[in-house]
Amino acid sequence: MIKVRGLTKTFNVKGFEIPAVRGVDLDVAPGEIVGFLGPNGAGKTTTLRMLSTLLTPTSGEAIVAGCDLLTDQDGVRQRIGYVGQGSGAGPEYRVAEELVTHGRLYGLSSVESKERVSSLLKRFDLEGAEDKMIGALSGGQKRRLDIVMGVMHRPQLVFLDEPSTGLDPHSRSNLWDHVRAMREQDGTTVFLTTHYLDEADALCDRILVIDAGAIVAEGTADELKQKVNGDLVSVESSSPEVAAEVAAKAPGAGEIVVEGPVVRFRIPRGDSALPGLLRDFDQAGVVVQSIQTNRPTLDDVFLTLTGRSLRDTDAATPMPAFQ
Repeated sequence: MIKVRGLTKTFNVKGFEIPAVRGVDLDVAPGEIVGFLGPNGAGKTTTLRMLSTLLTPTSGEAIVAGCDLLTDQDGVRQRIGYVGQGSGAGPEYRVAEELVTHGRLYGLSSVESKERVSSLLKRFDLEGAEDKMIGALSGGQKRRLDIVMGVMHRPQLVFLDEPSTGLDPHSRSNLWDHVRAMREQDGTTVFLTTHYLDEADALCDRILVIDAGAIVAEGTADELKQKVNGDLVSVESSSPEVAAEVAAKAPGAGEIVVEGPVVRFRIPRGDSALPGLLRDFDQAGVVVQSIQTNRPTLDDVFLTLTGRSLRDTDAATPMPAFQ
C-alpha cells in the first residue's frame, strides 16, 4: 500500500537549508495498522504530509495506494483519506450538511452522499447528531466526525495525525474501536502518528520509530521491546549497595543504579529470575522491603535507541514548526 525509498524534505529558511526528513525508507502492507512514533521535531508530520501530497518531497520516491507520489498526486488523493491534528469541520455548519458537502466534493451524487452519511453516522456512534451544529459536539464526537469526513469516499488508505490528542480515556478507547473497525469491516489500511504509547500498543500491527528525520527502528511492539536489555527490577532494601553487588552477579543483569534505599537494574525474564534473586539476597543478608518488576515499554525502547524519551518535547531537528 505504501512503498517509500530515500524520501527527504529540506526547508530553506533565510538562506539556510534545514533538513526535516533524511532519507526515509518504509513499507506498509494492505490492511495494516501502522504507528509512526517519535518526539516532537522527529519528522513524523512532515513525512505524513509528504505521503498525503500536502508537501512536495525534496528527493526520493514513493508509491502510495498504487500511485506515484511525484507524478500522480491526483491519483493518490482519490485513494487516500487524511485526518489532520486540527478539526476540518466548520463549527457553524450542521453535521449532515457538512458531510454531504464533502461527499459531493469527492464526486458522490447527492443520493450517494446522503446514504453514505447515514451509514457512517451510525457506524461512528453519531446517529441523531445529523442536525446538530458541529461547534456544539463533544471532543470525542468532533474527532469521530473528522474521521467520517476522511473516509466518505471509501479510501484504501487513511492517514491519521495524532487522532486522539486531547480526548479523555473513555473517548480515546472508543475511537480506537472505530479505527479497528475500519480495517476489519472495510479492509482500510491505517497509517497513524501518535504520542500516546498505549495507543500504539493497543492499535498497531507494526510500529516505525523516527528520530531526527530518520527511521531508527521498526517491528511489532513486542519485537521493539526485545531491543531493551530485559525487564526493570526495583528492589527496596536495608542494604541497597549490597543488593546491587548481588544483582550484578546475576546472569544478564545490567544498568544497575542505586537511588537511596532502592536499587534498579535490568535482567532478562525478570519474573523467572526473581526466586533466585531473593535467595541470593537472603544469603547475602539483604532484607528486602519490596520488589517490583516491569516489562519494557515503548518509551524504554526509544530511550534505548536514541537516548531520549518519546515524551520529550525538545527535538534534535531545529524546525518544530514544520513537524
